[in-house]
Amino acid sequence: MKYRVHRFDLRMTADQSKLEQFLNSLQGEIAAIIPNVGLGFFWAHRVNFLLIIEKLS
Repeated sequence: MKYRVHRFDLRMTADQSKLEQFLNSLQGEIAAIIPNVGLGFFWAHRVNFLLIIEKLS
C-alpha cells in the first residue's frame, strides 16, 4: 500500500465548500483526517489545518 499525506489549510467558518470539493477530488480512499488544533485569542481553540491521509491502490 502507498499513502499520500495532504495538508489542507482552512478557516472552519468559511472553507466548508472548499474542503468538500477537495475531499471529492481525491482518487484514493481516505484513511484518516487529523486536525492540528492551536490556541487562539483568549485561549479559544481553533483548527489551523488538516492532515488528510489518502490510501492509494
